[in-house]
Amino acid sequence: MRVSVIGCGHLGTSHAAAMAELGHEVIGVEQDQEKCRALAAGRAPFYEEGLDELLARHTASGRLRFTDRPADAADWAELHFLAVGTPIDPEGQGYRTDQLTGALRTLVPLLHQPCTIVGKSTVSAGTVERLQGIIDQLANVPGIELVWNPEFLREGHAVADTLRPDRIVAGLTSPEARKAIEAVYAPVLAQGGTELVITDPATAEVAKSAANAFLAAKISFINAMAEVCERTGADVADVARVLGIDPRIGPLGMRPGIGYGGGCLPKDATAFTHRVRELGAGTAAELLQAVDGVNRGRLEAAVALVERAAGGRLEGARIGFLGAAFKAGTSDVRDSPALRLADRLHLRGAVVVLHDPRALAEAHRALPPAQVRETALEAVAEADLVVLGTEWPEYLTDPRFPAAAAASVRLPILVDVRTVVEPLPWLAAGWSVWQLGRPPRHPQPPVPPAEPQR
Repeated sequence: MRVSVIGCGHLGTSHAAAMAELGHEVIGVEQDQEKCRALAAGRAPFYEEGLDELLARHTASGRLRFTDRPADAADWAELHFLAVGTPIDPEGQGYRTDQLTGALRTLVPLLHQPCTIVGKSTVSAGTVERLQGIIDQLANVPGIELVWNPEFLREGHAVADTLRPDRIVAGLTSPEARKAIEAVYAPVLAQGGTELVITDPATAEVAKSAANAFLAAKISFINAMAEVCERTGADVADVARVLGIDPRIGPLGMRPGIGYGGGCLPKDATAFTHRVRELGAGTAAELLQAVDGVNRGRLEAAVALVERAAGGRLEGARIGFLGAAFKAGTSDVRDSPALRLADRLHLRGAVVVLHDPRALAEAHRALPPAQVRETALEAVAEADLVVLGTEWPEYLTDPRFPAAAAASVRLPILVDVRTVVEPLPWLAAGWSVWQLGRPPRHPQPPVPPAEPQR
């Protein structure tokens, strides 16, 4: 098929590249001319695993191209994906949909034949009905239908999740729209393993919000249990393992840490809570608000853990800080709990020296007071303690790293606020390991040889 993708940020660029990989001819529309030029040259202006390879391959083949002119897409494509941003509004409650309405007001008058417009952005319940009204007002031809097809992508895995999704949800109202959805996703469905859920637009809207709210609740629950473990001396990693064995619960998302972040989960949980309250479901809104409260409260717990590991004083402490992205696999630092923690430590008087393998430039722009270093070993050099803020494999899978880092620091103290480090290799290299919800672990002194019996 000939498809367009309107809006080429994290979501739209990954979707456009994946659609080209699936065999479609794709045109991406991006109003930012500098970003558009970079994409046309096969370069993503951010890091997403596997994306650069697809961009380079398909821009070179001609299957994928980019433009800043919406008319190019309107005249050519059979189906149009909307992937523009829906950030949280200035009051920190619902979504701003001005980019969505702006994209429709630009695109729809340019259309000269019936077609399907497919929304990917996250929106509150009731948005699709309002947007379809705008389409009906502006359309010059009949038969332009808006389908809502929410994304369920994990940042850092967006390309893989688009090529091999576990589900495709499409909220639509006509047989023609269903045929368009089945056609554009035919290469995915032919692979097997993907469930296509055809429903109405309102259900698609709520399903997306509910999915992210449940993920947020699961993360907040295990973080709440980490707080219980801190007060009882229990080990939250073992608690999570016990819970995860239950197939009704499962282990995914049951790792305690400093909370969720990024461009989706925080704003989606907030906006869903606001909409649920507007609808009069007060008890559900209270539950969702509590989920967000637990998540945000873990930042204070992390600050307290770092302070305890530093001997009760952060003023003047030099902290090697590993990781700035909100999660491994992406350069996204939006609402990053790691950066929030780094900022709080700076405000408490610590000298924060930061490294991230993919998000160093973004981190420096977002947190200018932090010093940045090109390598992890440079960041931890002469540190009084080291904080692991993002679970990048570079910090975790190299068996030589604990010993090399121990030789660089002033004091070998590791504070793992993601609870991802396997302590034994670090303990063997002489480190003390502090983790949220787990008792601190310290290297065992060597056992002196037994004196010979006389």
